[in-house]
Amino acid sequence: MSMRRFSLAISTLLALGTAMPSQAEMSRGFSGAYLSARQASRTSDFEAAARFYQEALSHDSGNAQLLEALIISELSLGNLDSALPFARELTDSGQSSQIAHMVEAAALAAEGEYDELIDRLGRKEGIGPLVDGLLRAWALLGKGNMTDALVAFDEVGNEKGLLGFALYHKALALASVGDFEGAEAIYSGADGNGAVQMTRRGAMARIEVLSQLDRNDDALTLLDRAFGAELDPQLRDMRAALEAGETLPFTHVTGARDGMAEVFFSIAGALKNETEDDYTLLYSRIAEYLRPDHIDALLLSAGLLEDLGRYELATRTYRRVTPDNPAFHAAELGRADSLRREGKVEAAIEVMEQLTRTHGDLPVVYVTLGDTLRQQERFEEAAAAYDKALDLYGEPQPEQWFIYYARAISHERVGAWQKAEDGFRTALELNPDQPQVLNYLGYSLVERQEKLDEALGMIERAVTERPDSGYIVDSLGWALYRLDRYEEAVGHMERAVELMPVDPVVNDHLGDVLWAVGREMEARFQWRRALSFITPQSDLEEVRPERIRRKLEIGLDHVLAEEGAPPLKVANDEI
Repeated sequence: MSMRRFSLAISTLLALGTAMPSQAEMSRGFSGAYLSARQASRTSDFEAAARFYQEALSHDSGNAQLLEALIISELSLGNLDSALPFARELTDSGQSSQIAHMVEAAALAAEGEYDELIDRLGRKEGIGPLVDGLLRAWALLGKGNMTDALVAFDEVGNEKGLLGFALYHKALALASVGDFEGAEAIYSGADGNGAVQMTRRGAMARIEVLSQLDRNDDALTLLDRAFGAELDPQLRDMRAALEAGETLPFTHVTGARDGMAEVFFSIAGALKNETEDDYTLLYSRIAEYLRPDHIDALLLSAGLLEDLGRYELATRTYRRVTPDNPAFHAAELGRADSLRREGKVEAAIEVMEQLTRTHGDLPVVYVTLGDTLRQQERFEEAAAAYDKALDLYGEPQPEQWFIYYARAISHERVGAWQKAEDGFRTALELNPDQPQVLNYLGYSLVERQEKLDEALGMIERAVTERPDSGYIVDSLGWALYRLDRYEEAVGHMERAVELMPVDPVVNDHLGDVLWAVGREMEARFQWRRALSFITPQSDLEEVRPERIRRKLEIGLDHVLAEEGAPPLKVANDEI
């Protein structure tokens, strides 16, 4: 499929093409709606875009570019039924439009009009070789023609680069009609094509297939290998049923319509992180339409909307997952994240606190709550949330290093230094060369004037791991300054400022280092720069404007004397 061409087409549509509107079109009403629609499209404000495109069409009915842009807006909102009349109008006018074909194909699939769908795909009025080929195969299955359907899947697999998609869907198709042996032959590679690469949904489908074949032990082995020990509610339910000797029903695809929904979801999953989010969203929205209970499609759509900055739409989509669904906690965590990113932090915390009451056995709930509280500088509450998460995890595991690290930061920020140091060291035991932990602990020890040689060694290891991190390079320069190794510190501090030129802390540190080596004019220049970069969001514990102004007024030596701090050493190490 020409993904690049379609993506470029959408970008063109968002700009409404290059054709100049006629003089009549440029009436006040049309031009206002036209320009508003363009702006709304550029900011992914799909609701406003749909409204303004319809208004523009009222002034210029039948405009193909406006129709196509309106279809995209409605589909992005998940309103395929609203997009359908415009798609039909566009194709009835003789225009060729991939997006209109997508909408019409989805409608035919939903209505079970398989003959018409196959006929449309045969006329090349489709979306592209991959989607068209898979839809045709599933439509043949929907007609009860399994033999031709399997041939159609194989034909897709013969296309360069499409074998993995074809095998995945062929296995689902076989399983949907009860041929679990055939499906497992594809999954295992016994059919001669090699084992199918597993996504989460693919692994879960195969687990169900193995259970249907009375191979629960193999299903359990696969579950453990694919997902590890930390299982979400859906996977825990699967494991419990398998351990109890129950036969899992095959639920991933129960018919042709489900299969077609899986086609669009598969493409959306492949496109995620490979192309524009608003393009990927079109596929996930169609998957939702064809199968409203496709929770993975819902979660994907919601996540894409978040990434596009449409937080209200994302929240609305997350809320479609009901409390009785095993994925409810994932949807609620997503909703909380969307609320937080929208600036509704207290509402986000309320969602997570409610989750601790309904899903309090899931460590991820407390970790996410702790992260949000820490970002809000509610460090004591954050530490308590991390405590609960780690209690649920039990014995420390390497992948838990960040939780120990985050809890240690929370302890450090409330003055509980011994707990903080113990936490940092536990994090390093779990992940010995983690540069963030090495830097934070090393820098903290430098600031406390404790274990300076060890601290310097930690920071040097961190710089080796992350030589282009301004924060870490700054820590190395600052540690050398604290060790009175001023000349060595200069180069590192200058490099840190290159990496983070507008950071007030780094510029302030460079000023101090330059002053210590006698470059007083340059030091004052850096202090003035530091002051100019301080914003309301700056951490005023790290960069204190009044202290910088005092250094500009009387110099660093006198400020240190006023603070009762040790004086700087001169170059020959004499006091």
